[in-house]
Amino acid sequence: MKRKLLTQRFPFLLPLRQWQRKRLYYFKMALDGNRYASRKSAPLPYELARAKSLLINERTGMDIKYQRNKAHNLRLASRAVSNTLIRPGETFSLWWLARRADKLEPYKDGLCVICGKLTAVYGGGLCQLSNTLFWLFLHTPLTIVERHMHGVKEFPNPSPDDPCGVDATILEGWLDLRVRNDTGETLQVELSQDDEYYYGRILAPNEPENRYDVVNENLRYFKRDGGTFESVDVIRRTIRARNGEIINREKLYTNVTEIGYPMQAAPEEGLIPK
Repeated sequence: MKRKLLTQRFPFLLPLRQWQRKRLYYFKMALDGNRYASRKSAPLPYELARAKSLLINERTGMDIKYQRNKAHNLRLASRAVSNTLIRPGETFSLWWLARRADKLEPYKDGLCVICGKLTAVYGGGLCQLSNTLFWLFLHTPLTIVERHMHGVKEFPNPSPDDPCGVDATILEGWLDLRVRNDTGETLQVELSQDDEYYYGRILAPNEPENRYDVVNENLRYFKRDGGTFESVDVIRRTIRARNGEIINREKLYTNVTEIGYPMQAAPEEGLIPK
């Protein structure tokens, strides 16, 4: 039997442990030698990438108030991140920017997957922010420094054409989303939302010569330790903006995650999503 953590045996210690972990986390960041992006400016003139996702999900099976709370939490965190410049040599850290987002106005309880269960927690729902940012970063020449996949994929892709393995989960003090600007040009993050959608853009000071898209290769499903897993290669293609010519392709990583929703068998393909 797996040994329980001290905070699992004595739950009242969890807030103290979280406080301790966060303080140590940011102390280490202050001394690690990285230049973390923090400067903001008016929007840069050219768009390099954009993203859009539904803000309120009415099909979670949970009280809709948690979706409204998520929208509130996203507004606070996005305000701390939006319009940040990522200058050459700088590292973008989501938590470095959002660490005080709830200082003046507290977060509300939103939904988060904990130990495979959808649970309401303080500040829940911010994975929509990290997912949006990661998707945007994949469409830029920025270098991925830190990204964590969800341990369990709870739902199939909304569309069969949507790439798999492009999510990013976060947990303050433990899991961050970081990218580094190894190019010679400044880029900028822009985030916004309305009553229906959540939006993100990456902006640039000059008209982009290249665009980027993300595709999958080698998608497969397999069984391990009684569970079903998805494995897929995530590929970024560099495309010449003026004529659509693909000038480079690179494998960024292989994403392996457990499937948390029912699968069905197809003789010619093995396991496929329902």
